[in-house]
Amino acid sequence: MKTKLSIQGNKFLINDRLSYSEFPRCPQEYQGLLMNARFIQGIFDDQRDKARFNRFGRTFDAEQNTEELITALHEWYQYGIRAITVGFQGGGTCFTIDNRTIDNNPFQADGTTIDAAYLRRLKKIITAADELGMVVIVSYFYGIQSHFLIDDRAVMAATKAASNWLRDNSFSNVIIEIANEHDLDEFKVHPIIHNPQGIIQLIEIARRESGGIPIGCSSTVSFSSDIAKVSDVVLVHGNNFPRQVFYNLIKEAKVAADGKPIVCNEDSQALGGMQVALDMGVSWGYYNNMTKQEPPVAWGITKGEDSFFALRLAASLGIKEHNLKLEEQFYLQGLEKDNCYQNERWIRLASLYPERIHKVDFYRNGSLVESAYNDPFTINYVVNWYQKPSKDIAVGEIWKAVITLSTGEVVIKETTVE
Repeated sequence: MKTKLSIQGNKFLINDRLSYSEFPRCPQEYQGLLMNARFIQGIFDDQRDKARFNRFGRTFDAEQNTEELITALHEWYQYGIRAITVGFQGGGTCFTIDNRTIDNNPFQADGTTIDAAYLRRLKKIITAADELGMVVIVSYFYGIQSHFLIDDRAVMAATKAASNWLRDNSFSNVIIEIANEHDLDEFKVHPIIHNPQGIIQLIEIARRESGGIPIGCSSTVSFSSDIAKVSDVVLVHGNNFPRQVFYNLIKEAKVAADGKPIVCNEDSQALGGMQVALDMGVSWGYYNNMTKQEPPVAWGITKGEDSFFALRLAASLGIKEHNLKLEEQFYLQGLEKDNCYQNERWIRLASLYPERIHKVDFYRNGSLVESAYNDPFTINYVVNWYQKPSKDIAVGEIWKAVITLSTGEVVIKETTVE
């Protein structure tokens, strides 16, 4: 292995050197962070009906999906990403397909064995990340997919099997996430995952069976100081939270972490949340359900939200500065041809510095549709990571976003529906 992750206090070292310390212009308080992205569907498959994922102008293939992620890693690395989260049971296709209808579970029902194809794909990703100097946060269990395991004993067996596999491959660039948001209602069928004391038991199994790979477990709106105490890395999620609430969560996590590193490995495309994390010296995770969690995923840095995140991250870390003019710092997103699913579109205004925006007014063929005040600026806003779709939009329509900045200046972005 070429990449060795280690922890020193609340900082991460890659090959015995603080992350980002190779960049002379990186602020000292950002050195030792692990800025990351949620690429949870890296080994995704659907053993019930994978043909329904032939969409967005592309054909889904599980092996190709993994290979395309691997190809994209170098580009993301250049902009400062040093870790990605990939899940054994993937994540939710939350905007389009009910996850309860998907079979993306590689574990046998009793948890003792893991599908060899999934392991092969995951090994490719971890190995490719190792070549670059990146870390993979391997998430074991995800919500409704955990129902394929018959009981708590099966969950323990699956934890052991996954941890043994990581150990036997001698990976040194891995962090284990026991479960993605263990306190989700979908996990209630398995008390050992849903309850903090059960997670503590699973952490103990994983630590023993993996040979000491760093471990943590994320939650939703609740936070367990008991889990934080036994974790090597305190994992938090910022999705659903406005900036002030996210700030409060990090304050709480810092007390519970007692000097250990804190990693947010799932937030949203709201770059204001990233700035909160950076201000508090905490690693942050970009999560964009539409561009990075709806298979077939376009794993590269796509136009709009992805590219603004990459540019903002690189500038924050002192890797490279952007030279975008003001009007280039906004993009009216979601009206592209390959972003339509069953005549539904998810329209939003992507921005490089969303904190500078007072409001965005969206117009359809000259008529006001909606005004947005929260980052990210979306039509049909629900929370920072989720919006409801707009329906029955015809090709050729003219859409416009009128962006009023906090200074009073106005920028207009207009596009024709493809």
